[in-house]
Amino acid sequence: MRSADISVPTESMDAPKQGLPVTIITGFLGSGKTTLLNHILSNQQGVKTAVLVNEFGEIGIDNELIVTTEDDMVELSNGCICCTINEDLVKAVYKVLERQEKIDYLVVETTGLADPLPVALTFLGTELRDMTRLDSIVTVVDCENFSLDLFNSEAAYSQIAYGDIILLNKVDLVDEGDVDALEVRIRDIKAGARIMRTSQSKVPLPLILSVGLFESDKYFESEDTHEHHDHEHHHHDHDHDCEHEHHDHEHHHHDHDHHHHSHHLENDGFTSISIQNDQPMSIRKFQYFLDNQLPVNVFRAKGILWFNESPNRHIFHLSGKRFTIEDDEWNGREKKNQLVLIGQNLDEAKLREQIANCFSLPTPNRGKGFGK
Repeated sequence: MRSADISVPTESMDAPKQGLPVTIITGFLGSGKTTLLNHILSNQQGVKTAVLVNEFGEIGIDNELIVTTEDDMVELSNGCICCTINEDLVKAVYKVLERQEKIDYLVVETTGLADPLPVALTFLGTELRDMTRLDSIVTVVDCENFSLDLFNSEAAYSQIAYGDIILLNKVDLVDEGDVDALEVRIRDIKAGARIMRTSQSKVPLPLILSVGLFESDKYFESEDTHEHHDHEHHHHDHDHDCEHEHHDHEHHHHDHDHHHHSHHLENDGFTSISIQNDQPMSIRKFQYFLDNQLPVNVFRAKGILWFNESPNRHIFHLSGKRFTIEDDEWNGREKKNQLVLIGQNLDEAKLREQIANCFSLPTPNRGKGFGK
């Protein structure tokens, strides 16, 4: 396990992106949303996150983290802030955006009884649309108590139907077979969602923050969006043109090292695999790996890629099954491959072997471009 290897040299992986990325956290009462928010606030290093909640007193932020407290805002020593949503979500967001200190992420918690769609539409259909970009909806599910039949709730259904990432939380309290059965039911509602299993809402932050899963165009195809639970995602779309789609909006200005809290993540089966090689890869072999061998439990990957067939430096991002490969220049940098895979219960030996098969021997045509 190489959880300490999550960081990759990213100073040149930055890309100009528009708008503050917004993650909406939803989930029924008692699912673990507050625990997840606390986890986010306590584990940021070098990233400034703003969290909007209904009542920040419920989060129970460690007093040692708190620098200043105003009526409706708490400022933390790590640069994060926590702000309450009093009556108007738009006003609360403006308050965050107007701060002199730049914020990297915005996380919004819905109430446990809320349908997340109206919150999502607030970012998509108001003046906030030009200043923010809705990144994903994360739904926290209490494996021990969740039951659509028991709740008989349209809100509970919507939380699943509109969730891009679904955390099956409290798996430590439930038999694995029951979790499997719950996952089947959830996939019946939302086949395209990325599902992860957690205890105490502990999940590596790169897997839930700024992952670019939300396709806002879906919400402008018809006026009666609410009647359509057609919020599927093309996670298995391996078209290289996907880097030109508007929802390719990763945010990597502070893709920081997570080794400082990797120990408890390993307990939940989350690991990262870091690969470096000073040989080029075959684009066809790497494409085959992505299309046919990449396991579904690799949730995230990123890297700098060097291909035998191309003179360019390539910046690679993968989220779920969707990936982008963007051209860049080497500009005198040492040519090498650097790749990080992040996932749950990964077979490291097998993955390393499969990626090793992607490396190619030098050829006379190296660097002359694709198809040469």
